[in-house]
Amino acid sequence: MSTLPYQVYILIMSKVIEVSNVQVAFKKDGEWNTILHDSSFEVLENEIVGIVGESGSGKSITSLAIMGLLPKGVARISQGSILFKDIELVELNEKAFRQIRGKEIGMIFQEPMSSLNPSMRCGAQVEEILREHTALRRVGLKQEVLNLFGKVKLPNPDVIYKKYPHELSGGQKQRVMIAIAIACKPKLLIADEPTTALDVTVQEEIILLLKELQQETKMSIIFITHDLSLISKIAKRVVVMYKGEIVEQGLTEDIFNNPIELYTQALIKSRPTMEYRQRRLSTVGDFMNNTIELGVIEPEERDARLKTIYATEPLLRVLNVEKEYLSSGTWFSKKRFKALKGVSLNIYEGETLGLVGESGCGKSTLGNVILQLDKATRGHIFYRGVDLTLLDKKTLRGLRKEIQIIFQDPYSSLNPKMTVGESIMEPMIVHKMYFSNMERKEKVLDLLNAVGLDKASFKKYPHEFSGGQRQRVGIARTIALQPKLIICDESVSALDISVQAQVLNLLNDLKDQFDFTYLFISHDLAVVKYMSDSVVVMRNGLIEEFGEADSLYENPKTNYTKKLIASIPK
Repeated sequence: MSTLPYQVYILIMSKVIEVSNVQVAFKKDGEWNTILHDSSFEVLENEIVGIVGESGSGKSITSLAIMGLLPKGVARISQGSILFKDIELVELNEKAFRQIRGKEIGMIFQEPMSSLNPSMRCGAQVEEILREHTALRRVGLKQEVLNLFGKVKLPNPDVIYKKYPHELSGGQKQRVMIAIAIACKPKLLIADEPTTALDVTVQEEIILLLKELQQETKMSIIFITHDLSLISKIAKRVVVMYKGEIVEQGLTEDIFNNPIELYTQALIKSRPTMEYRQRRLSTVGDFMNNTIELGVIEPEERDARLKTIYATEPLLRVLNVEKEYLSSGTWFSKKRFKALKGVSLNIYEGETLGLVGESGCGKSTLGNVILQLDKATRGHIFYRGVDLTLLDKKTLRGLRKEIQIIFQDPYSSLNPKMTVGESIMEPMIVHKMYFSNMERKEKVLDLLNAVGLDKASFKKYPHEFSGGQRQRVGIARTIALQPKLIICDESVSALDISVQAQVLNLLNDLKDQFDFTYLFISHDLAVVKYMSDSVVVMRNGLIEEFGEADSLYENPKTNYTKKLIASIPK
């Protein structure tokens, strides 16, 4: 295929699915509004096609239309054709679709924890689809599940078979979802954001697994993501979507090297580069409005700044901190698990310290221990010379406003029954800041402006905002207490690339404006490099490596750090 022009390849290979001029409309206030406009593309036999775009671009709506999963009565295909092996999917009723869905067309959903049944063991969930579409029963059924678990490279298939989803890691849950999707050997597999929020190494493993399965089974794959760099690792062709329309499609190599559409150029440029240190990240809005701010931080400027920061006393010192948990076992013989094993580090005023590592390495545990949301088993944490581990609750409560956190998912951390204004005012009231609610409201309006939201946001509820806007609300709530140290715990990992760029720029702007210090926790090494002055790499509860960010990325010392950096999508 790689030696043939795309036009010739299309003539030679038959199409597994052909989407022609499809429009999808949603009903709101009694009127039908078109969300997906004249979408046309095809997937050939034994081919991986990527669909890329931001939230709201129409990627997932396209996949739901193909799968016949658009919500009844609320959404409909108002125009167009979807041909799957000469079967017109648009005309199928639900009973006919059930014979195809799962058997002929499989799907891997974005969030395995919400897609898997929490009350069923993993083995039983894979058996369910095999029982529906095959003649396998009992021993044969279980053996096929174990074979599938082996095929998707799950460790100890017999053990995983009996476990519930909550007992597995994120990567393992995603592998169970893949096992379900490929159980009936489908001709077409749709993978909808299958690696979002996974560690960079786990992400790499899932990509390699899908490629291996595709080569082995010769199935076709539609790989949906908001990250163009991931598409380059797996797809031969790519479809770029924006606001419900396909704006560009072609060979992935051509799209990357010579993107025609401004939006495609914007997506590529919004990702932090590993080549040099950018002053700001370009956003999609910058490109569309022709307001790109170019700028590179020269090494001399950076060295002078770091020299000033590290000439002072640390703002926070973590000394030999350990954290033990009691893990599963009998009532009389609980097992002990060490999440942190003698961790020591310093954070300096005005610094952004990056903290990276795979899931389970202890990143978030360390953040919680610093915040005193979880007590250290051993060790000391000094903030401005005061040992936080020895403070009583009343004294600690007074210090809490100086050390704050920005959570990964602002929607779950905001009260859905409170307006945004009330949510931001709440910590001000708790800590008795300002003299009246009128004064607090004025401060909240200033904060909303600082994070790029309008005054009307004050009276709105969290569900009325997009993911990126909710994260801005979360940031406003965090900085309302005027903290000195902010822990950013995976605070941009679930955001679209361009929205991520906006939030990262905002965090840097706020740092300059309010003299914040950040502990920036993330599994995204490209983002950590862009944000950080120094970086700590954690593994299995230990600090694997530490150093100035640029030096560490250019010359990693340990094999583990080298592996992490090598996994960064280029």
